Amino acid sequence: MNIRQAMKMAFRSILGNKGRSVLTMLGIIIGIASVMTIVSTINGMNQESLRQIEAMGTNRITVQASRYDGQDIFQDLYSYCLQLSDTVDGVTPNGNFSATVVYGAKSSDAMNNSMQNMWSGSSDGSTQTVTEMPPNLYFGSDQYAVCNNFQIGKGRDLTPLDIKDYKQVCVLGARAAQNFFNYADPVGQTMTVNGLPFTVIGVYAEKDPDSQWSQDNVIVFPYTDSRVLSPGNVFSEFTVKAKSAEAAVEATSRINGYLTGLLGQNQEKGWYYVQSENQWQQQSSDYANMLSLVLGGIAAISLLVGGIGIMNIMLVTVTERTREIGIRRAIGAQRSSIVTQFLIEAAMLCGIGGIIGIGLGTLGTRVAGKLLVKMDIWPSVSITLAAFGLSVVLGILFGIYPAAKASKLQPVEALRAE
Repeated sequence: MNIRQAMKMAFRSILGNKGRSVLTMLGIIIGIASVMTIVSTINGMNQESLRQIEAMGTNRITVQASRYDGQDIFQDLYSYCLQLSDTVDGVTPNGNFSATVVYGAKSSDAMNNSMQNMWSGSSDGSTQTVTEMPPNLYFGSDQYAVCNNFQIGKGRDLTPLDIKDYKQVCVLGARAAQNFFNYADPVGQTMTVNGLPFTVIGVYAEKDPDSQWSQDNVIVFPYTDSRVLSPGNVFSEFTVKAKSAEAAVEATSRINGYLTGLLGQNQEKGWYYVQSENQWQQQSSDYANMLSLVLGGIAAISLLVGGIGIMNIMLVTVTERTREIGIRRAIGAQRSSIVTQFLIEAAMLCGIGGIIGIGLGTLGTRVAGKLLVKMDIWPSVSITLAAFGLSVVLGILFGIYPAAKASKLQPVEALRAE
């Protein structure tokens, strides 16, 4: 008997006992659906996290430091980082602040109210769709764009002269420009920030169009303007852009050494933190993979239960078809032919269950992505193929014992069976 005939016989056997076949496949269906949903959702979250990191730029180093005596460490640390030109492309202090930004009839406070409505919903219980969100306000150097992977789309970027002369200027992200100016050109226009006039000198090109909490919804000011926008603000965090992954390792080591000398081996004079985002990215991926393995392993227990169910039903099938096996053996069927027939039947049973499980897993992934993380997640092709392959392999593994038992039946004894 060839493979095609064996598949036809297996298919007829499954259709002949529809109810029993469905109940047998249930464990496989639930297992595949659970594993696919969990692994795909975590994988999608990890991919979105990596996409956000890539949008910010690679080879970035985050530096945080502060003295216990309250003295400003900013200028010393900033000057040292600027000296690392052989390994570093840019350095910018990081400082964010809150303020009321107004242009014409548009105010960030009104956008803030819209954001509040988005979370609370409207009076009839429905969720409002909000496109205007209040911008994130940052202080930065003339190298802010380099450090944060921005490109100028209109106008110009901050310059060292803007920093040195305390100029009241700003650069808008693409989303912030759209929220305040719609389709008008913002360059040269004046916005007020806490009542103070600031001239828009440029707009960054869009780099993060899909995220609601967009990296494009920013306004960047010279860090020297903190004296009027955020008096008393002390910068304790920097972003350093390394030239390459290897340069990031070198720069991280050198900055660590500098801060150790400045603040003490055991941080007696202050605290500091230096880490390359390449390390964080790898740690994030490793954690997501570990979480996928743990949760996927727990869900895979149902696959084991389903496999045991397959073995059980195949043993029942062998008992029910003892006379059929005896007749085939009596007319010359080889043991390998009997084994092949029952293995194919077990594999088809699990394969059909796997296909149904993949469908439910895809639906579960979509629902989990929307409800849990507000993301549009689809299972990857590799996960889908792996799930189907796993279901077929389970059928073969758990079908080996029943198939071997069927092939060992003696023709005379099998023909005597009722």
